[in-house]
Amino acid sequence: MTIKNIVQIGNPLLNRKSKFVASIDAKETQRVIKNLVDSVRYHDLIGIAASQIGEKLRIFVTEVRKTKYRNVKKDILRVYINPKIVWFSKKQIIVYEGCGSVAYAKLFAPVKRPEKIIIEAFDEKGNKFRLKAEGFLSRVIQHEYDHLDGIEFTEKITDMRKIMSLEEYKKMSALKT
Repeated sequence: MTIKNIVQIGNPLLNRKSKFVASIDAKETQRVIKNLVDSVRYHDLIGIAASQIGEKLRIFVTEVRKTKYRNVKKDILRVYINPKIVWFSKKQIIVYEGCGSVAYAKLFAPVKRPEKIIIEAFDEKGNKFRLKAEGFLSRVIQHEYDHLDGIEFTEKITDMRKIMSLEEYKKMSALKT
Protein backbone atom coordinates (compact mmCIF):
# COMPACT_ATOMS: atom_id res chain seq x y z
CA MET A 1 0.00 0.00 0.00
CA THR A 2 1.40 3.37 -1.04
CA ILE A 3 -0.28 6.43 0.39
CA LYS A 4 0.54 9.75 -1.21
CA ASN A 5 0.09 13.15 0.36
CA ILE A 6 -2.42 15.31 -1.46
CA VAL A 7 -0.90 18.27 -3.32
CA GLN A 8 -2.50 21.40 -1.89
CA ILE A 9 -3.90 24.47 -3.63
CA GLY A 10 -1.23 26.99 -4.55
CA ASN A 11 1.17 24.30 -5.76
CA PRO A 12 1.85 24.98 -9.47
CA LEU A 13 1.45 21.25 -10.26
CA LEU A 14 -2.31 21.69 -9.91
CA ASN A 15 -2.40 24.36 -12.63
CA ARG A 16 -0.68 22.37 -15.38
CA LYS A 17 -2.42 20.21 -17.95
CA SER A 18 -1.81 16.50 -17.57
CA LYS A 19 -0.11 14.39 -20.23
CA PHE A 20 -1.78 11.72 -22.34
CA VAL A 21 -1.04 8.19 -21.11
CA ALA A 22 0.86 6.45 -23.91
CA SER A 23 0.89 2.94 -22.42
CA ILE A 24 -1.71 1.69 -19.96
CA ASP A 25 0.27 -1.52 -19.38
CA ALA A 26 3.45 0.36 -18.45
CA LYS A 27 4.70 -0.23 -14.90
CA GLU A 28 4.67 3.54 -14.29
CA THR A 29 1.00 3.83 -15.29
CA GLN A 30 -0.01 0.87 -13.14
CA ARG A 31 1.98 2.30 -10.20
CA VAL A 32 0.12 5.62 -10.49
CA ILE A 33 -3.24 3.81 -10.61
CA LYS A 34 -2.40 1.79 -7.49
CA ASN A 35 -1.25 4.93 -5.67
CA LEU A 36 -4.48 6.72 -6.64
CA VAL A 37 -6.66 3.87 -5.35
CA ASP A 38 -4.70 3.58 -2.09
CA SER A 39 -4.71 7.35 -1.56
CA VAL A 40 -8.41 7.96 -2.35
CA ARG A 41 -9.36 5.38 0.26
CA TYR A 42 -6.82 6.40 2.88
CA HIS A 43 -7.77 10.08 2.68
CA ASP A 44 -11.52 9.23 2.73
CA LEU A 45 -12.13 10.94 -0.62
CA ILE A 46 -14.57 9.99 -3.38
CA GLY A 47 -12.32 10.94 -6.27
CA ILE A 48 -8.73 11.86 -6.93
CA ALA A 49 -6.72 12.87 -9.99
CA ALA A 50 -3.10 11.98 -10.68
CA SER A 51 -2.05 15.63 -10.39
CA GLN A 52 -3.23 15.62 -6.78
CA ILE A 53 -0.53 13.08 -5.92
CA GLY A 54 2.13 14.85 -7.98
CA GLU A 55 1.73 12.87 -11.21
CA LYS A 56 0.90 14.75 -14.42
CA LEU A 57 -0.90 11.95 -16.25
CA ARG A 58 -4.48 11.96 -17.55
CA ILE A 59 -5.76 9.51 -14.93
CA PHE A 60 -8.29 9.81 -12.15
CA VAL A 61 -10.34 7.45 -10.02
CA THR A 62 -13.78 7.73 -8.46
CA GLU A 63 -15.33 5.68 -5.71
CA VAL A 64 -18.52 7.33 -4.55
CA ARG A 65 -19.41 6.07 -1.10
CA LYS A 66 -20.41 7.33 2.30
CA THR A 67 -17.66 9.48 3.78
CA LYS A 68 -17.37 11.61 6.87
CA TYR A 69 -18.73 14.51 4.79
CA ARG A 70 -21.50 12.94 2.70
CA ASN A 71 -23.96 10.11 2.60
CA VAL A 72 -24.65 9.56 -1.11
CA LYS A 73 -25.66 6.81 -3.52
CA LYS A 74 -22.74 4.38 -3.70
CA ASP A 75 -20.84 3.66 -6.92
CA ILE A 76 -18.04 1.19 -7.62
CA LEU A 77 -14.36 2.08 -7.88
CA ARG A 78 -13.68 3.29 -11.42
CA VAL A 79 -10.39 4.15 -13.11
CA TYR A 80 -10.46 6.70 -15.95
CA ILE A 81 -7.43 6.87 -18.25
CA ASN A 82 -7.25 9.46 -21.03
CA PRO A 83 -10.90 10.40 -20.41
CA LYS A 84 -12.98 12.59 -22.67
CA ILE A 85 -16.36 14.04 -21.73
CA VAL A 86 -18.29 13.72 -24.98
CA TRP A 87 -21.65 15.15 -23.90
CA PHE A 88 -22.98 17.56 -21.26
CA SER A 89 -26.64 18.13 -20.43
CA LYS A 90 -27.94 21.65 -20.95
CA LYS A 91 -29.43 21.64 -17.47
CA GLN A 92 -26.92 22.76 -14.87
CA ILE A 93 -27.19 22.61 -11.11
CA ILE A 94 -25.35 24.26 -8.25
CA VAL A 95 -24.04 22.00 -5.49
CA TYR A 96 -21.44 22.55 -2.77
CA GLU A 97 -18.05 21.00 -3.49
CA GLY A 98 -14.90 20.44 -1.53
CA CYS A 99 -11.56 19.05 -2.63
CA GLY A 100 -8.71 17.03 -1.20
CA SER A 101 -6.41 19.77 -2.50
CA VAL A 102 -8.04 22.31 -0.19
CA ALA A 103 -8.39 19.81 2.65
CA TYR A 104 -6.23 21.81 5.02
CA ALA A 105 -8.32 24.90 4.32
CA LYS A 106 -11.48 22.81 4.92
CA LEU A 107 -13.30 24.81 2.28
CA PHE A 108 -16.67 24.10 0.62
CA ALA A 109 -18.35 26.32 -1.95
CA PRO A 110 -21.16 26.30 -4.53
CA VAL A 111 -20.19 25.23 -8.06
CA LYS A 112 -22.41 25.11 -11.15
CA ARG A 113 -22.00 22.08 -13.40
CA PRO A 114 -24.04 20.14 -15.97
CA GLU A 115 -26.39 17.70 -14.26
CA LYS A 116 -25.54 14.80 -16.61
CA ILE A 117 -22.57 13.80 -18.74
CA ILE A 118 -21.29 11.02 -20.95
CA ILE A 119 -17.62 10.19 -20.58
CA GLU A 120 -15.38 7.86 -22.56
CA ALA A 121 -12.15 6.51 -21.09
CA PHE A 122 -9.99 3.45 -20.68
CA ASP A 123 -9.92 1.38 -17.48
CA GLU A 124 -6.82 0.00 -15.76
CA LYS A 125 -6.80 -3.03 -18.08
CA GLY A 126 -6.95 -0.96 -21.26
CA ASN A 127 -10.64 -1.59 -21.97
CA LYS A 128 -12.44 1.37 -23.48
CA PHE A 129 -15.75 2.25 -21.83
CA ARG A 130 -18.50 4.81 -22.11
CA LEU A 131 -20.45 5.89 -19.05
CA LYS A 132 -23.54 8.05 -18.70
CA ALA A 133 -23.43 9.68 -15.28
CA GLU A 134 -25.87 11.90 -13.48
CA GLY A 135 -26.27 13.41 -10.05
CA PHE A 136 -23.39 13.14 -7.65
CA LEU A 137 -21.29 10.76 -9.78
CA SER A 138 -21.51 13.20 -12.69
CA ARG A 139 -20.28 16.00 -10.44
CA VAL A 140 -17.35 13.96 -9.09
CA ILE A 141 -16.26 12.98 -12.59
CA GLN A 142 -16.40 16.59 -13.79
CA HIS A 143 -14.46 17.78 -10.75
CA GLU A 144 -11.68 15.23 -11.29
CA TYR A 145 -11.69 15.81 -15.05
CA ASP A 146 -11.04 19.52 -14.39
CA HIS A 147 -7.92 18.57 -12.41
CA LEU A 148 -6.51 16.96 -15.57
CA ASP A 149 -6.77 20.34 -17.30
CA GLY A 150 -5.23 22.26 -14.40
CA ILE A 151 -8.54 23.68 -13.16
CA GLU A 152 -9.39 23.88 -9.45
CA PHE A 153 -13.01 24.00 -8.29
CA THR A 154 -12.23 27.34 -6.62
CA GLU A 155 -12.11 28.85 -10.12
CA LYS A 156 -15.75 27.84 -10.64
CA ILE A 157 -17.30 29.08 -7.40
CA THR A 158 -20.62 30.73 -8.23
CA ASP A 159 -20.93 32.95 -5.17
CA MET A 160 -17.89 33.80 -3.08
CA ARG A 161 -20.15 34.94 -0.22
CA LYS A 162 -21.38 31.36 0.21
CA ILE A 163 -18.00 29.75 0.89
CA MET A 164 -18.10 27.85 4.16
CA SER A 165 -15.93 25.92 6.53
CA LEU A 166 -16.04 22.16 6.92
CA GLU A 167 -17.88 22.53 10.21
CA GLU A 168 -20.64 24.66 8.67
CA TYR A 169 -20.85 22.35 5.66
CA LYS A 170 -21.38 19.36 7.96
CA LYS A 171 -24.19 21.23 9.75
CA MET A 172 -25.81 22.13 6.43
CA SER A 173 -25.46 18.56 5.13
CA ALA A 174 -26.94 17.11 8.33
CA LEU A 175 -30.04 19.24 7.87
CA LYS A 176 -30.58 17.77 4.37
CA THR A 177 -30.20 14.05 5.19
